[in-house]
Amino acid sequence: MALLIVRRLVQTALILLGVAAITFLLLYALPADPARMIAGRSATAQTVANIRRELGLDQPLLVQFWTYLQGILQGNLGRSYAQKTDVGALILARLPATLILMAAGIFVEVVLGLILGIIAALRRGGAIDRMVMMASFVGVSAPQFVVALLLLYVFAVTLGWFPMSGFGTAAHVVLPAATLGILGAGWYARMVRSAMIDVLNQDYVRTARAKGLSSARIVLRHALPNALLPIIAMIGIDIGQFMGGVVVVEAVYGWPGIGQLAWQAIQQVDIPIIMGVTLVSALAIVLGNLLADIIAPLIDPRIHAR
Repeated sequence: MALLIVRRLVQTALILLGVAAITFLLLYALPADPARMIAGRSATAQTVANIRRELGLDQPLLVQFWTYLQGILQGNLGRSYAQKTDVGALILARLPATLILMAAGIFVEVVLGLILGIIAALRRGGAIDRMVMMASFVGVSAPQFVVALLLLYVFAVTLGWFPMSGFGTAAHVVLPAATLGILGAGWYARMVRSAMIDVLNQDYVRTARAKGLSSARIVLRHALPNALLPIIAMIGIDIGQFMGGVVVVEAVYGWPGIGQLAWQAIQQVDIPIIMGVTLVSALAIVLGNLLADIIAPLIDPRIHAR
């Protein structure tokens, strides 16, 4: 296990280096000029040039990237062009809100996906199975903003059960978490259905049935634990995706997380913030997968971490 962690940490460093290099190149390939965005439309060419020199944007690209890497090694993610604040501090200030939304969204999608997947597996080939699979297909295909606006209209505007936007109470997290949960539950439902069908055909399940065990005990005690392994891997991936992939949901609900921070940075071409959020998201994905690799052998001893 120790060797696995050390190897993954080395891989993490290489992955983050690759992500940083690719993101850096893509951002500087954009036609937008950060100096012009900061200076404003009415700024003179000399003013724009001064801002470029102040930000170091007049240096060769490799020099800029090397300077950025040196800052990362020192724990410095740079300074926001627009907000004139340390990027690390901005991300840390927004991180708790995103972690709350991430945990709530994953909880909703896992619970909903498990329930629908088990029902579909137990009713394989029937009308309920087809309905669940159709619903899961619609869920994974629906755009985030459509689901978010629909939930807002029904439960916030029409029924008035939840606030329109904001952050701070349990009521504020329900609709954003439900939006993420509905969109992600379809994947979990399909995965659980497939895993449950495979497990239910195993010899030990047939033996449990022959012993006269109840269907509920067979499903919950024998089948479900062995069908959870792919779910653990998906949760590890979702941790990273939720860290930086909830831009639309946070924007619609006014949720003050790093997704909203990234959206604001994109509008302002604030490259240090975009780079910082991208690296944090990449790090979360790698650590989430590492956590899944550590937990999986604990659930099923037949699995050996490599």
